Amino acid sequence: MVTFSIALLLLVCGYFVYGAFVERVFAPNYSQKTPAILHPDGVDFLPLPTWKVFMIQFLNIAGLGPIFGAIMGAKFGTASYLWIVFGTIFAGAVHDFLAGMISLSNDGESLPEIIGRYLGKRTKAVFGVFTIVLMVLVAAVFVSGPAELLAGMTPDFLDALKWILIIFAYYILATLLPIDKIIGRVYPLFAIALIFMAIGILVMLYVKHPALPEIWEGFGTKYETNPIFPMMFISIACGAISGFHATQSPLMARCMTQIKHGRPVFYGAMVTEGVVALVWAAAATCFFGENGIVDAVSGKAFTGASVATAISQDWLGAFGSILALLGIVAAPITSGDTALRSARLIVADYVHIEQKSIAKRLMVSLPIFAATIAVLVYSINDKNGFNIIWRYFAWCNQTLSVFTLWSITVFLVIGKKNYFVTLIPAIFMTAVCTTYVFVAPECLGLWPGQTIPGYIVGAVSAVVSAVLFLIWHKSYTKQ
Repeated sequence: MVTFSIALLLLVCGYFVYGAFVERVFAPNYSQKTPAILHPDGVDFLPLPTWKVFMIQFLNIAGLGPIFGAIMGAKFGTASYLWIVFGTIFAGAVHDFLAGMISLSNDGESLPEIIGRYLGKRTKAVFGVFTIVLMVLVAAVFVSGPAELLAGMTPDFLDALKWILIIFAYYILATLLPIDKIIGRVYPLFAIALIFMAIGILVMLYVKHPALPEIWEGFGTKYETNPIFPMMFISIACGAISGFHATQSPLMARCMTQIKHGRPVFYGAMVTEGVVALVWAAAATCFFGENGIVDAVSGKAFTGASVATAISQDWLGAFGSILALLGIVAAPITSGDTALRSARLIVADYVHIEQKSIAKRLMVSLPIFAATIAVLVYSINDKNGFNIIWRYFAWCNQTLSVFTLWSITVFLVIGKKNYFVTLIPAIFMTAVCTTYVFVAPECLGLWPGQTIPGYIVGAVSAVVSAVLFLIWHKSYTKQ
């Protein structure tokens, strides 16, 4: 429990110490009016109370990542603690905060607009499409998972397919209606359930005092055969750093009433998610047996959902397990609908179509809905469809964080600010994503069972990206 306790304390201190430092680096103009005040449209640009904005941001970025990702990532032992803590403080929270603050300072710009502003129009076009693809994958992934969970909790006539239709119908409403009609009313309740669940598990960790792994016992475990680098850094995404988050921060930038709320909303929500991930990573280790995370009776491998459900029912009792299941089911659904909402706004910003009119919102959304349905049909008809979609989603998610970090780095250079706060994470995540492509069997997997060639390619990509940045920086400084 020593390593876990120190990790938890570091996360909390990270918000107050490093979060304040990054805020000073950005140097926000607190007197500047926010987009919600300057351009209210009653749909997307809509002032909301700060506590609601925080809760919505937290639930938007959380999804199943800090629960399922942390549970699966716990197989890497104390290395997962370190990545959650240092990834959150120095990469994820910085990524979310600066992306949100740049959007907040530029009339609530969407992520591709920010990337285009600092990496050029061609990059904007490419990553506009890339971001839309990621949003569609998120929506598809976060329909299938909750539908299967709900099918197991309801009568037989409500099978997974019917739940998919119900959830997708909700997605359509949440994407098209003003943000205060559904999201602003329901999200805070779901966020409270998710936070309550994490607090309950945290308290029970200290009550039960299980034998958690300590850092001096080593990083890896016998339960995971994949290499820690890069696999863990892709598996634990939402609990450390996630490119998806940068697509969600602009949604809340359009609802904030004061610039000074940026750190609590953007940096604070990410730290909160890091705490949730850390708690679940620690709790999951209690389910490790001789063969990994398996049921002691049946010997079958636990899934992320079954581990989360079992822990909640065993540790939190009947009432706690209900709230826990509510959080487990609601978290991915609430990330899926805002993914489609974000996709609508990205397309609308790109083609300059105002979104005050329901007809124009529908016109922009129909192709996005059609693409999501096509991906869902594939995942249903192909027995490995869901797993394939998830793998591509995981890699696309982290790749988007790479380009967001490089965009922010350029922004900081132009503003004559301390760009090292994002340069170092950008170089590191470049190496992670490149290595993953060549090492992971679900990607190219050119050298199965051999990591050294992949590591060499990842290291070269990191060096090349750093050199290209230095060349650009020198040229920009001369100009």
